[in-house]
Amino acid sequence: MAATLSKSERLCGKKAIAELMEHGKGGVAGCLRYKFLKAGEADVSRILVSVPKRHFKRAVKRNLLKRRIRESYRLQKDLLPAPVDIAFLYLDREVLPYEAIYAAVTAALTAVASKTE
Repeated sequence: MAATLSKSERLCGKKAIAELMEHGKGGVAGCLRYKFLKAGEADVSRILVSVPKRHFKRAVKRNLLKRRIRESYRLQKDLLPAPVDIAFLYLDREVLPYEAIYAAVTAALTAVASKTE
C-alpha cells in the first residue's frame, strides 16, 4: 500500500464525526487523545485531526501540529489491520517535536490495532 493520504482517507461530514464521537472507543497516548470506531462498509481507514484553538491561538502553530500528526499517521497507517475511523485530539499545551508526536501516534495505532482484532 502506498504511503499517501488521499481525500477519501479524511473523515468528513457531520454524521460520520458525530457517530465516531458518540459511539467510538478511545484512550490517551502521550500527547494525543484518540477515538476510533470500526468502519462499516468502507474499504479504507479515515482520519480526523483536531488541535484546540483554546491552547494555540495562532493558526500557524495549529496547522504545524496537524501536519505533524497527519504525517506520522501517513507513515504508519499500515499498522491498522482493518478499516477504522479514527480521530486524534491534541492535548498538550505546547508544541512538541515531531519525534514525540510520532511516538504518540505509534502508541495510539498499536492500541487501536490490538482492540479491533
